[in-house]
Amino acid sequence: MSQLTGRVALVTGGAQGLGAALCLRLAREGCDVMVADLNGEQATQTADAVAQETGRRCMAVTVNVANEEQVRAMVEATVEVFGRLDILVANAGVVRAGPVDEMSLRDWQLVMDVNLTGYFLCAKHVAAVMKRQHSGAIVQINSKSGKKGSFKNGAYAASKFGGVGLTQSIALELAEHGVRVNAVCPGNLLDSPLWVESLYSQYSKRLGISEEEVRQRYIDQVPMRRGCTYEDVANAVVFLASDQSSYMTGQAINVTGGQEMR
Repeated sequence: MSQLTGRVALVTGGAQGLGAALCLRLAREGCDVMVADLNGEQATQTADAVAQETGRRCMAVTVNVANEEQVRAMVEATVEVFGRLDILVANAGVVRAGPVDEMSLRDWQLVMDVNLTGYFLCAKHVAAVMKRQHSGAIVQINSKSGKKGSFKNGAYAASKFGGVGLTQSIALELAEHGVRVNAVCPGNLLDSPLWVESLYSQYSKRLGISEEEVRQRYIDQVPMRRGCTYEDVANAVVFLASDQSSYMTGQAINVTGGQEMR
């Protein structure tokens, strides 16, 4: 039997990349899934594809996680459609890299709004549901940058450090209600849309090397000599969402191939 049979999962940033992979894996593990994303059309396509492949109920909702009313409506819609909410995967995130003296306030605020405030808002409204149920698991997709500063990427690292602190704080608060809160800190997802469509070009220009050299530089930093994969992250998410981790809360689990060990 799959580990999460009959549970309901809500995945933010679920339309593409890692988020879509997590939606698919959770459905394969027996979850009904709400796919939430700013791109509602792509979220619907992902939900339909996951439902067709797995036979699980999958729906989509359009949401800006930095907008509290939209987050409230997303959570209410999930409970209305599926009857309950057992798992939140807070995956929505953005990156804006650059030197501290060149970072615009607008870019800084965007990163904070999505990565930190968005996580807070999702956890806030999901927690109210899970407290009534006396059960639930919240899993934030954090980053190795939530454990160690990131060169010329201070806004992202700051938002992720804040996410670890928020995870620990909410975990303390919700433990008595039977709700567990943990984070997963992946290494570099070098084949993800974020890297392929954005970061390689950003870092190539910043470092004055080719995109292929950027990729190899990041692989060389990993003791296990490969990038992180969606499956690597999904394995950790499923574990933290399942009863196998029933005595774990407030943790930030590294999935970095040995690149980060704290």
